Amino acid sequence: MKIQPLLDAIGIKENAARAVADDLHTQIEELQARLREAETHLEHLTITRKAVIVLADQIPAQADSPELPEHPDYPRMLAVFNEATAPSGPATSARPSTTNCCRRTSKAPAPN
Repeated sequence: MKIQPLLDAIGIKENAARAVADDLHTQIEELQARLREAETHLEHLTITRKAVIVLADQIPAQADSPELPEHPDYPRMLAVFNEATAPSGPATSARPSTTNCCRRTSKAPAPN
């Protein structure tokens, strides 16, 4: 029985197994790098959350709506103001149309 063909076949299988192992090592390294990035991102988010909580505790509470002056006419004045500043229907303008604003009225030749 000749042993060399058997050793050659084992060598081929060994090279294939080594290639698979190398590929898996590469994938593991890439996954470890991605894992480190994800863990760093998570750590930053955790730190940010803690900082926001600390800062939120230091900000005085604000009322949901501003307090209105106590003058009895203030609500009526506010209603008139809101009515006057509210948009009403299609926009009409007192200004002339600008479509012909650049028409030459002079008989002089146009500059080059």
